[in-house]
Amino acid sequence: MSENIITIDGKAYKTEDMDEKQTYLINQIRACQQKAQNIRFEFDQVQAAQNVFVNELIKSVQTEKVQAEVG
Repeated sequence: MSENIITIDGKAYKTEDMDEKQTYLINQIRACQQKAQNIRFEFDQVQAAQNVFVNELIKSVQTEKVQAEVG
């Protein structure tokens, strides 16, 4: 979607020709798209952090197991 033209079902529409409700809906769609992008970005960060914690726990448990077998 460009700022001045949107395409719906293969047909191009000029946003300046849209009525108030259509403009409102376009703005809502754009805001939702931005929020979805931000949520995906934050999810990637949380998932990466979770992986670090899981890997640290696994290493911790494995270290304790080796120490118990040796001791």
